[in-house]
Amino acid sequence: MQCDYYDAGLCRSCTLLPIPYASQLAAKSDRARELLPAVADWLAPVSSPQEGFRNKAKLVVAGGTAEPTLGILGPDGTGTDLRWCALHAPALTAALPELAGFITGASLQPYDVTARTGELKHLLVTISPDSELMVRFVLRSTEAETRIRKHLRALLAALPAVRVVSLNIQPEHKAVLEGAREIVLTEAAELPMRINDLTLLLRPQSFFQTNTEIAAALYRSAVAWTADLPVESVLDLYCGVGGFGLHLASRRRRVLGVEVSAEAVESARLSAAEAGLEARFEVGDAASQLLSETPELVVVNPPRRGIGTDLARRLSSSEVPYVLYSSCNAESLARDLELMPTLMPVRGQIFDMFPNTEHFEVLVLLQRNGLR
Repeated sequence: MQCDYYDAGLCRSCTLLPIPYASQLAAKSDRARELLPAVADWLAPVSSPQEGFRNKAKLVVAGGTAEPTLGILGPDGTGTDLRWCALHAPALTAALPELAGFITGASLQPYDVTARTGELKHLLVTISPDSELMVRFVLRSTEAETRIRKHLRALLAALPAVRVVSLNIQPEHKAVLEGAREIVLTEAAELPMRINDLTLLLRPQSFFQTNTEIAAALYRSAVAWTADLPVESVLDLYCGVGGFGLHLASRRRRVLGVEVSAEAVESARLSAAEAGLEARFEVGDAASQLLSETPELVVVNPPRRGIGTDLARRLSSSEVPYVLYSSCNAESLARDLELMPTLMPVRGQIFDMFPNTEHFEVLVLLQRNGLR
């Protein structure tokens, strides 16, 4: 894959870009096997397109109102425009010039990190498999809300694919992408994400995997690996918008999902209701979830830090027969597996969620020792 930004030294986020993709994938497979030697059976890795795979653009807005940059900040606080980044889905990229024009038309002043002036900090754009868009403007305050509302009709006319528009208010001067307050400006508040044979309804502050194609493959594997297991009840920890839980519920499993994000839980509830699935979702700390009723399968999909000592030890000392662990950090996964000696990793597979970088997703099925 060739990238003008990389060649010019403007962006080096894709650290593995000079390495042929087959070699990237082989190195990731070797790394996973090295970190997780106890996995009994490794399946072939799931590859991704090298470009056009990202369903979300997280862009720092800099420069001036007349000519804003959409991309990243350099060490001196100057913006580098990356709106033609090849990683983004083509239809998402095609919308960015119109959104840059909207910033100018609505007189949105980009935030100047050095001077601490201006309003617009980030532009977050998500595209669905059906090419619908969710657009979020991360602002320092609500000062520009009236102007944005005034120009919104013109934006929707220019970009008919836009389904959801919202303002996120992040007043603090620190490296935090978004704030707690969200103001939805459109009638629709959810972006339908059609994944396999399900539709997940994504609300503005809900996390969803960056690579839709690989996320779909990950959920398919979760269903396939557990299809023949004697499982009726599932506890889905760090459930997010319910990707794993809803796919398992569609196979006649009773599912309880737990997630700290109220927006993600609301997304999951809406999706379950629309699909008519037997799945409940609750707001809570997944890491401290008590296993008051022992489920037959626990799914964990934690952030990079992993599930941690307490939850790992409680899972190990429980009577849960099966655990499905999806990890975006094989190193923290390895640490967690060491804390669960009563659970044997019987199958593993890597999913190249993040081509051109050293990161990848790993799915591991654990089975309690002594089960056959």
